Amino acid sequence: MPRVCEFTGKKTTTGHTYTTRGKAKYLGGVGTKVTGKTKRKFKPNIQTVNAQMEDGGVRKVKASTRAIRNGLVTKPLKRRFAYKHDAAQGA
Repeated sequence: MPRVCEFTGKKTTTGHTYTTRGKAKYLGGVGTKVTGKTKRKFKPNIQTVNAQMEDGGVRKVKASTRAIRNGLVTKPLKRRFAYKHDAAQGA
């Protein structure tokens, strides 16, 4: 399963870490120089949570913490006895 948020589309991105040497100019040096670049990954904080779907069902989804905090994910009730059965609603 990929590390992708189903609500915001956040996923792993790539970048670099820079290795430098030298003293910064504001500290009295001649400036820092880049001596190496290494590939790295920026991984989003993806959580697997139970979410209430629009059709009334509950399923596990992968959501970023930003989506959870902003209310894009509606979580189901914690206890099953809070739900009403279909037969009880019809009668």
